[in-house]
Amino acid sequence: MSKLPGNAGVSVLGDKSLEFYRDPVSFCRQRVEKHRSRVFQCRLLNRPTAFVCSVQGMRELLCEKSNVFLKDPTDLMTNMYGDTIVTTNGEEACLLRLSLTSLFTGSCLESSSDYITSVCERCLKDLSLSGQPECVYSAFKRLGSELVLGLFLNVRAEEQPELYQEIVQLCTQHWHGLISAPVNVKVPMWSSGFSTALDARDKLMDIIKDKLKNDTHGFVGCLGSLPLPDSSSASQHLLLFISALIPKALASLLTSFTLALSGNEQEKTRRRAMEDPDYLRRVLLEVQRLWPPFIGGRRIADQDSTLAGFQVPKDYGVIYISHSVHRDPEVFQQPDSFLPERWSGRNAGQEHFLCSFGSGPRSCIGVKLADVILKEACMYLLKHYDWHLDPPSQDLEYKWLPVSRPANPPTISFTQLDQTRSDGSDTG
Repeated sequence: MSKLPGNAGVSVLGDKSLEFYRDPVSFCRQRVEKHRSRVFQCRLLNRPTAFVCSVQGMRELLCEKSNVFLKDPTDLMTNMYGDTIVTTNGEEACLLRLSLTSLFTGSCLESSSDYITSVCERCLKDLSLSGQPECVYSAFKRLGSELVLGLFLNVRAEEQPELYQEIVQLCTQHWHGLISAPVNVKVPMWSSGFSTALDARDKLMDIIKDKLKNDTHGFVGCLGSLPLPDSSSASQHLLLFISALIPKALASLLTSFTLALSGNEQEKTRRRAMEDPDYLRRVLLEVQRLWPPFIGGRRIADQDSTLAGFQVPKDYGVIYISHSVHRDPEVFQQPDSFLPERWSGRNAGQEHFLCSFGSGPRSCIGVKLADVILKEACMYLLKHYDWHLDPPSQDLEYKWLPVSRPANPPTISFTQLDQTRSDGSDTG
């Protein structure tokens, strides 16, 4: 086995965290080219860390050797959300997954369908009404927030607007703690972002515990009846499920979808996606491949091991980079091109090579729900609108942290479709 290319550097002085977080895509691209390897090492968060940018390495890390490369128990997610399915390891993680899976599959998923449809219609029906360009990321984030709070907490924006707005504001404050330095400091007239996030978490937990105590229907009622490890587990998981993380991920993917299919030159693609659900599935796979909402995920080596033929010592950090994995030229020809057809050709049946929502036994438990929401929202857009960038020339360069989206929020003009034509396409 070969030694990892690159240099882990010396403690503190050799740390590359600032450079990585400033532009993770360029950081990885430069080192892949320098080392001529899609697996390399650097020092990140003051720990020697292997960076995985290949499909092979990602599959070994997340699937074949998931019992060797574990979640970091000191991760900031643990501070923000407690012990959840995202942060635990071993038997506890398996038991949590077994308990929670039923809430995101089968009849529970089907029972959410009508609500998802109604929220998509309410949030998206007026995109062309003002006659002005829409900031689509903000519009889609509002859609995601309504869906998440309605589905998981039984708080519907149209029925309890004040409570809804309070929770959205607290979720935003809580989210900002994830991107703040973990310093819990309070002084007169100032408090750290992390401290503010912890205060928001406490207020959210009060609301959540009240819901668990008094709501017996819907997701809240089902969650409260599950065999979970301890009394705090249900509330900690609800906090995770209603966090701003999910609306931002949905907004990221929906923004990338509208950008990829905008303009007259994409009209045929939009029509085909509207008429052919399988083609829409391929379009969404390609959107997810090129613009994954999250940059990746981190693990710790529990013992000496290997990844993609390279030695990874015990206690090394390992981070997989979704953007780089999804553009691995060994697997994806023309990796930087938007080609939905690849998913019915050379890459047919290879959806498991994507890692936007993780992969393997620790993949996102809500991926099927996210898929239902994305397809419903995209189909509503396709059936009701044409759209184009307005103004036509905009800087669409992406930033990748904390969630991928253009650094300058894009604006799009929507034009209502002739419903006779749209309905005819459905039945023709």
